[in-house]
Amino acid sequence: MGLKSGIAKLAAGVIAPAIYKEQKNALDIQYKLLLKLVSSASETDFGKAHNFSSIKTYDDFKTSVSVRDYEGLKDFIELITDGKENVLWKGKPLYFCKSSGTTSGTKYIPVTQEQINEMIRAARNSLMLYVHETGKADFFDHKMIFLQGSPELDMHGKIPSGRLSGIVHHHVPFYARKNRMPSYETNCIDDWEEKVNAIALETVKEKMSIISGIPPWVVMYFEKLKELSGKEFIKDIFPQFQVFAYGGVSYEPYRQKIESLIGFKIDSVETYPASEGFIAYQDKQNVEGLLLNVNGGIFYEFVKAEEAFSENPKRIWLVEVELNVNYALILNTNAGLWGYSIGDTVKFVSKNPYRIVVTGRVKHFISAFGEHVIAEEVELAMMNAMREMQSGVSEFTVTPQVNPVEGLPYHEWLVEFSKEPRSLSDFAQHIDLVLQQKNSYYKDLRAGNILQQLKITPLQKGSFIEYMKTQGKLGGQNKVPRLTNDRKIADVLSRYKVD
Repeated sequence: MGLKSGIAKLAAGVIAPAIYKEQKNALDIQYKLLLKLVSSASETDFGKAHNFSSIKTYDDFKTSVSVRDYEGLKDFIELITDGKENVLWKGKPLYFCKSSGTTSGTKYIPVTQEQINEMIRAARNSLMLYVHETGKADFFDHKMIFLQGSPELDMHGKIPSGRLSGIVHHHVPFYARKNRMPSYETNCIDDWEEKVNAIALETVKEKMSIISGIPPWVVMYFEKLKELSGKEFIKDIFPQFQVFAYGGVSYEPYRQKIESLIGFKIDSVETYPASEGFIAYQDKQNVEGLLLNVNGGIFYEFVKAEEAFSENPKRIWLVEVELNVNYALILNTNAGLWGYSIGDTVKFVSKNPYRIVVTGRVKHFISAFGEHVIAEEVELAMMNAMREMQSGVSEFTVTPQVNPVEGLPYHEWLVEFSKEPRSLSDFAQHIDLVLQQKNSYYKDLRAGNILQQLKITPLQKGSFIEYMKTQGKLGGQNKVPRLTNDRKIADVLSRYKVD
C-alpha cells in the first residue's frame, strides 16, 4: 500500500460516517441552510426585490420567490455581466459556467468560491464512500484521468467563463494534481477527435487506475487506446485500472459496451454534478440511487413533473417528498440561483437515507399523443431488450413519427447497434411490450389503435459521433438527447440509415 492510498483509507474512515450522520439530520440541515442562504443574500439586488429580510419560514420563501428558469434570471445575469456586484449573491461570482443553450442562446450560470469548495468536497466524498465500502484505495497511488472540456477560459462581459469541467480543472486539490492526466496542453485542444487521439497517445503507457468521463466519450477513448496499442482489452493496457467514474448520462445503455472494451466488470462511481451545483453521488456499489448532497450549499425543492409547466405549480421541500414520484428539481444555491428549475427530473428511491435516480429532462420526453414517455422508461425498455435478445447498442434516441407515409403514427427508435439482434422485428416488439408495462398512457394508445408498434431504424457505425460533429457538440460534457418531441434530430440522423 502506498502513502496516498493509506491516507485515503484513514480519511474515508472519518468522512464516510460523517456523511451518513448528515443524512440522519437531513431535514434540519436543509431547513437551516435555506434560512442561511436567504440571510446571506438579503442585501443583494435579488434579495431586496424579493423581501429576503422578512423571510422566516419556508412558506415565506415560497410566497416571495417563484419558480423560474434561466430566462427568469436573465436580467440579473446581465447586470453581473456588466460588472455590478451584489446582484444574486454577495460580491461577484468567480466565473460564469457556460451551459446548454436556451431560446436566447448559451446560459451563463454564476459560480462562486463557496460553490467550488462544495463541488470539490462532494467529488472527494464520492471517492471516500467508495473506499469506505470496498476497502480499495490503491487507485490513489497511480494515474487518473478525466475526459473533459478545455480549461481555457474566455470573458463574458467582465467575468471569466468556461465549461464546468474546465473551471474545475483550475481548482483540483494539491493531492490530486501530480497524478492527474492529461497535460494542460492536451486538454486545451479544441477538436475532440484530435484531442482524444492526443490523450490516448499521452496515456497509453501510463499506469491508469481511475478513469472518469461521460460514457459515450469514454468509449471513443477506449477504442482509440485499443487501436494504438494493438491490445484486445483495456485491462491489458491498464492492469491497475480499478474505478470508472462517470456522470451526465445514464451508464446502463453503455455498460455492456464499456465492459466489453475493458474486459471485465469494472467498479463504478456515479456522480451528479451540474453547472448549478453538485447534487448527488453514489455511495453503494449494489444499492439503487445516488445519495442526495444535503449539506452542499443547495436547498432543494421539488415540483411534480406533470406540473412543471403550470403557472403556479405546487412546490415542496425534502420533508414532503414521496418515493417513486417523478419530480422536476428546483435549486436555491450559494451562487445566487433562486427557485431555479434546473430542467432535470428525479425520483426518490429511498428516504433513509435520501437517494435519488435521475429520470430525464423536463423538456426531453415524447408526448405527441399524451403518452408522456420519459428517458427512464425508454432506457429500461432498451436494457431489457438488449439482455433478452443478446444484442448490443452503442447509442440511441427516440422520436415521434406523427405523419407516416402509411399506417398509424408511431415512435421511431434510431439505434446504432454494436451487436445487431437476430430479428429487428422481435427486438422492436419486445421493447414495445416493456414500454407498455412501464407507461400506462402508451399502453392505452396502443390498445386504442392511436399508435402502432414502435419501429427500429438501424444506423451506421459512428452515426451519433457524426451527428454531434454537425452540431458542433462532439465531446466534453455534451450528450445526445435520449428523447425529443419533434423530428429535428431524426431528420439529420436519417442520413446514416443502414441500407
